Amino acid sequence: MTMTTSNYQRRTKEQLAARVAADIFDGAVVNLGIGQPTTVANHLPSGREVILHSENGILGMGPAPAAGEEDYDVINAGKQPVTLMPGGAFFHHADSFSMMRGGHLDICVLGAFQVSVTGDLANWSTGEAGSIPAVGGAMDLAIGAKQTWVMMDLLTKQGVSKIVESCSYPLTGIGCVKRIYTDLATFACTTQGLLMIDAVEGMTLAELGRLVGLPISA
Repeated sequence: MTMTTSNYQRRTKEQLAARVAADIFDGAVVNLGIGQPTTVANHLPSGREVILHSENGILGMGPAPAAGEEDYDVINAGKQPVTLMPGGAFFHHADSFSMMRGGHLDICVLGAFQVSVTGDLANWSTGEAGSIPAVGGAMDLAIGAKQTWVMMDLLTKQGVSKIVESCSYPLTGIGCVKRIYTDLATFACTTQGLLMIDAVEGMTLAELGRLVGLPISA
């Protein structure tokens, strides 16, 4: 699949993080998955109270520290240095998973290799040699959170849509994804199919349909 970008500009990684952050409601308890989702912590709107959870046992996680102020005893699940907000807490890994599995997270934001139009999620293995050996906490997050949002590029480096009719990679969760935030558009997975919430300037519904290769409503 070939894509031209003459009429529109992709969201940068920081712009995508800010787009996700804008939709997180005041008072939400949110887990940010390993990788790109962790950047959302740096873009939460000022004055909005969002309690960030990290799988390795942090509640009240803050944004990344300033350069030179890193404390590598305070890291997220991706081993990146983070800060702790006033009132934040550290706790055992088992307690963290109890929060994840017990329905105590309002939102989790995860990366993905594929998402189906019905909200199936594949984000831990492509089946290639050298892939991680097991799903880890992603399955607990995807199923345990009240809402699962995905944050990813719409297309692979080969120009193939990551939004698919049916996932070909091993599943993390079935029917769990509610929203998909990408560098070109934001989508909702609904019982009626894929719904476009918004798109970058210059992007049309017809062009999105061509890129994804599936019906999209608006």
